[in-house]
Amino acid sequence: MKDLIIVGGGLAGISFAETAFREGKTFTIISDDSQNSSLVAGGLYNPVILKRLNMPQDAVSHMAFIRPFYKAIEERLNIRFDIQMPIYRKFASVEEQNNWFAAADKPGLDQFLSLNIIHKNYPCIPSPCGFGEVLHTGYLDTAALVTGYHNFLREHDSLVEEKFDHHSLVIHEGHIEYKGLQASNIVFAEGFGIKKNPLFKDLPLNGTKGEMLVIEAPDLELDAIIKADVFILPLGNSLFKVGATYEWEDKTNTPTDAARAELAARLEEIITCDYKVVHQLAGIRPTTKDRKPLIGTHPDHKNVHLLNGLGTRGVMLGPPMARELFDSIVSGDPVRKEVNLVRFM
Repeated sequence: MKDLIIVGGGLAGISFAETAFREGKTFTIISDDSQNSSLVAGGLYNPVILKRLNMPQDAVSHMAFIRPFYKAIEERLNIRFDIQMPIYRKFASVEEQNNWFAAADKPGLDQFLSLNIIHKNYPCIPSPCGFGEVLHTGYLDTAALVTGYHNFLREHDSLVEEKFDHHSLVIHEGHIEYKGLQASNIVFAEGFGIKKNPLFKDLPLNGTKGEMLVIEAPDLELDAIIKADVFILPLGNSLFKVGATYEWEDKTNTPTDAARAELAARLEEIITCDYKVVHQLAGIRPTTKDRKPLIGTHPDHKNVHLLNGLGTRGVMLGPPMARELFDSIVSGDPVRKEVNLVRFM
């Protein structure tokens, strides 16, 4: 009998699996990649909400937690997916510069907002007011992480690649059963797939659709992530990721012409060079109405757990939320009330 079954092989599921692996627990991940928000994510990690120049709760501790967490995976699997790169906030006015300096004096923010205005003459990005640099940032190549980790799971016979059938789950008082598998606990990390989970489908995880473009722009030379009305993330070989949109009604993973036009219009307000769209990506972010994670244990089933609601900050929230849930399962103590799923049940 395994210690755990984990449903979902994206950022949340991988974060929990890695936590369990380090603690010597046995597990099987069941995943069919039907929820692809991790694969199409921008993957940025940045503790600062640049629109309002503030930080979410626990952002500093989360940043300190994720760096060694991801580095250990890179070293063990001999892959590279954590790309450290500064984020440059493009200033549109002197007023924006002043707001930046005011924010940079605040405790917490002072370690991430540089007081030096960056003046770089990037070809094709006019920036008369310069840029503000966010320190200690970067992005995860989430596709490389998911692919590499799934290969690791296959090598250890710990990945079942199929759609999870919730009706085949049998919950006993001391263990669970699923199609011949037995485990002490099950953790659902399905993202927006929660809507098909009869145990958790009534939780207020609304989901927001996000779309991004991958463009080819040979004349666009960047050594940092540019954030203005959209972000422009250099991938190498004249390729750039541009995003992202927010759509609250459409719950499909299908790219749309409307989003492509919106992103193109916003991009063309920033750059002056020609470009070609080579790919368009779409996925549903698992977002909650209070913008906080949904983690914890089902009130009626003490061996059924949830790791969800990581939203747009999955790269930063996945590892620490996985650790908090894991510790809760081992100790029997509930997770913090502000992220506990029972706040909605």
